[in-house]
Amino acid sequence: MGYEELLMFIKDGIKFVQNFAGIIDKSTPHLYLSALPFSPSKSILARSQIERFAGIAQVAVGQQDDWPRNQQILQGHTDLVWSVAFSPDGRHIVSGSWDKTIQLWDAQTGGQVGNPLQGHTDLVMSVAFSPDGRHIVSGSEDKTIQLWDAQTGGQVGNPLQGHTDSVNSVAFSPDGRHIVSGSEDKTIRLWDAWTGGQVGNPLQGHTHSVNSVAFSPDGRHIVSGSLDNTIRLWDVQTGGQVGNPLQGHTHSVFSVAFSPDGRHIVSGSEDKTIRLWDAQTGGQVGNPLQGHTSLVNSVAFSPDGRHIVSGSWDNTIQIWDAQTGGQVGNPLQGHTHSVNSVAFSPDGRHIVSGSWDKTIQLWDAQTGGQVGNPLQGHTHSVNSIAFSPDGRHIVSGSWDKTIQLWDAQTGGQVGNPLQGHTHSVNSVAFSPDGRHIVSGSRDKTIRFWDAQTGGQVGNPLQGHTHSVNSVAFSPDGRHIVSGSRDKTIRLWDAQTGGQVGNPLQGHTDLVMSVAFSPDGRHIVSGSRDKTVQLWDAQTGGQVGNPLQGHTDLVMSVAFSPDGRHIVSGSWDKTIRLWDAQTGGQVGNPLQCHTDLVMSVAFSPDGRHIVSGSEDKTIRLWDAQTGVQVGNPLQGHTDLVMSVAFSPDGRHIVSGSEDKTIQLWDAQTGDNMGNTLKEQTTNSFSSTLPQIHFSSSAAHALHDARSLFVNMSNVNGDCRDLIHLQNDGWIVGPNGKLLLWVPPSYHKLFHYTPWTHLIIPRGTIPELDLSKMAHGSAWHRCYTPVPEDN
Repeated sequence: MGYEELLMFIKDGIKFVQNFAGIIDKSTPHLYLSALPFSPSKSILARSQIERFAGIAQVAVGQQDDWPRNQQILQGHTDLVWSVAFSPDGRHIVSGSWDKTIQLWDAQTGGQVGNPLQGHTDLVMSVAFSPDGRHIVSGSEDKTIQLWDAQTGGQVGNPLQGHTDSVNSVAFSPDGRHIVSGSEDKTIRLWDAWTGGQVGNPLQGHTHSVNSVAFSPDGRHIVSGSLDNTIRLWDVQTGGQVGNPLQGHTHSVFSVAFSPDGRHIVSGSEDKTIRLWDAQTGGQVGNPLQGHTSLVNSVAFSPDGRHIVSGSWDNTIQIWDAQTGGQVGNPLQGHTHSVNSVAFSPDGRHIVSGSWDKTIQLWDAQTGGQVGNPLQGHTHSVNSIAFSPDGRHIVSGSWDKTIQLWDAQTGGQVGNPLQGHTHSVNSVAFSPDGRHIVSGSRDKTIRFWDAQTGGQVGNPLQGHTHSVNSVAFSPDGRHIVSGSRDKTIRLWDAQTGGQVGNPLQGHTDLVMSVAFSPDGRHIVSGSRDKTVQLWDAQTGGQVGNPLQGHTDLVMSVAFSPDGRHIVSGSWDKTIRLWDAQTGGQVGNPLQCHTDLVMSVAFSPDGRHIVSGSEDKTIRLWDAQTGVQVGNPLQGHTDLVMSVAFSPDGRHIVSGSEDKTIQLWDAQTGDNMGNTLKEQTTNSFSSTLPQIHFSSSAAHALHDARSLFVNMSNVNGDCRDLIHLQNDGWIVGPNGKLLLWVPPSYHKLFHYTPWTHLIIPRGTIPELDLSKMAHGSAWHRCYTPVPEDN
């Protein structure tokens, strides 16, 4: 083994220990029962050992490619963790909790360093290290600020008193000589870190609680964020306010921070956004960073200033590109409650987070685990795909006559296929509220489905005299538009199913694609007559002349999010952009595909266009310049029938005639995982050898023929028999702990954990079917794989 290989092996081994040391320490056999089965497919250590232990459990669906970003979970506080910070050398983490204590942790091992620092008589709201790492400062709801010796844990001097309400935020000046504090009493105060005396008068100006304060890197300014929705800049020497308040947030500002070079300020708010500001002019830089689904509690810059990290009430941590405002990777998930505080390590390689779930978690800031998987399950071409409005689900329609709902994170099928159409499903779409799905079929009908139950709602919508090629909801969800091979477009009432007005007629050949404008006032259609047409959604009249330019049938059309442009994809291998008001073509055709363009879509911000083609590739385009962005996304083995962006713009989903659906990273172009095959019990039939992992016969995996547990028809009795606890243990019917599931798999295993595992018989004694009475609840829960002879 060469030096580089040895180094990689050691690093992988460290990850293995970090993720599974706790469970192996509790029960050594779980090195084989839990740790190896749940190690990522790329783990060098796990790959080298699994080959020696063929009878252990396997993850059948959703196995992670690489180690999760979550490195460690630090547990010890008895109430929510409100504030966390790294020491300047990165070796320690300090945390402040509502349990009134401050705790010091070893950043490498996750172990507690010394005893909790006790002295505050109420909730600890904020903690920070001094620049030399020798002291810790804390602010509390007891209205005081306390200084602590980081080595001994002893209190330094008397509490700093002066605030008349809770101290929400504290920070050291870059030279360590001063401390700044922000309080519920609406003031900011400056303190001498050596004497504990207050410096000057309180800084006044905010009209509500001050939630966050920070020094500029040169120590000359202080920035503050408040419940009054504003950010203010202060001169440290004079105590005067610098310029006007920075305004833009529509709700309380919970966190503020300077960039390392002092040129920018970042803020996080209850309005769910993060904003970047010019520290000199006070102007907002770029658009708000949007992605969190709840209030943003904490923000921080990376040491090099290139990234921003944010923690939110939505339980997630997100990393952002400070220059572009784009999200970097996927949200870091693992906390089970609000993330209250986040910080980068001094080397920028790690992020620490503190949460309402009472834990502190350590994350790898550079690498990320697998998110979702390409989906395989349809037995014929996938003709149409769409994301749900919240981005959590994907719906697909296929030539196999079925519609399938998928979990966008795990790649798992949600429920059974929606069946009812008697021919190919050509088009599917979610309603704006995500509660319903509409489908159009070659059987000439449009059907309406309940997205939660999978049940058909009402009768099929009938009226078209030929195949329905495209369907779409109006933005308010009240109407459905459909385009057909019968050359007409029809409008339907989504509640009653009745046809609204007369068919829209004007195309001289079959209609391939239809879409509503964002305001719902217009409809656009693409046809085999090579034209794009615009229609008034209320009157049904044609708006202007047909848009002409394509030299072959127009397969797909879509409006830009602002409604100003239309994009069309054609069998002439080009994509064209049109002005929705004038009908004029914008720029030159987008050319790179080497075969028919089957589908096009705008990104949610309107900056990019995605296209899918018969050349088996997906391509990303700059909507302004028409230039291709990056290389073609390759992975499908047949023509790409349908493409769509996720609502947050971070992912692209594609459906192909190769029967698969694939998920892509819209920024990197990476395929987000390995193809999942539709799981059937027969596909797991195998004979596995007997193995021993200790000298004790009690530890042997006897009679190791594979058992696939099928819970597709699970009932209440079965769910009582086995369940996944919050701490990751799968518990059997007699209360025994059977298997431990890492936190990164909990969502995948939430409801029916056993559908995602291959459990060799004898791995867990409670699962030995030979000991289960026929007709018992156990027997009803489990379906064994036929044994090979």
